[in-house]
Amino acid sequence: MGAFSIWHWVIVLLLIGVPVFFAVRSAAKPSRNPEALVGFGGWLMLLAIGQALSPLRTLADFANSADGYQQLMTLSNGPLAVYGEVALNLAFLALQLVVLVSMLRRSHRFPQLFLFQWVAIPVVFILDTIWIVSSLGVPVNQVLAGDALVAPIASFVGTGIWVAYVYKSVRVRDTFIRTNASEQIASAS
Repeated sequence: MGAFSIWHWVIVLLLIGVPVFFAVRSAAKPSRNPEALVGFGGWLMLLAIGQALSPLRTLADFANSADGYQQLMTLSNGPLAVYGEVALNLAFLALQLVVLVSMLRRSHRFPQLFLFQWVAIPVVFILDTIWIVSSLGVPVNQVLAGDALVAPIASFVGTGIWVAYVYKSVRVRDTFIRTNASEQIASAS
């Protein structure tokens, strides 16, 4: 990390900051035509694509971990470590699928579920680290060696940007909250 110069940080800030600025700015702007900001369009379409791909990424991570799991199975308490990690990842996959279904159904619960999914990223990572350390009896720095923190931190930051969008966006509010409220009133009449 010592070789990461100030210019690298400036580039990272620009790559993250500029899109966030424009996403938040455009999300908070009221439209001249309120009906135009309902449904999957604009930035919400990008979020929908990302949410649809997230379970596939989790499954790809499972596939990439298969060799590591086979090596761990030969160790003492290895099966316990593997089964625990698989259970945590399956629980996270189930949460991703619940969030995806709520998004596709335009449920008013989607923003809250999306927030839960964001919070689950570090929770699953921390629980997984604790599980591996305790079940295998290895030091934490061995589990977190190399770039083990890069993917979870990037995922947490990236999803956090989308959480900010979800809670600021007029389109999200109109698609997931106003649409469902008007449908419930129409069905009650």
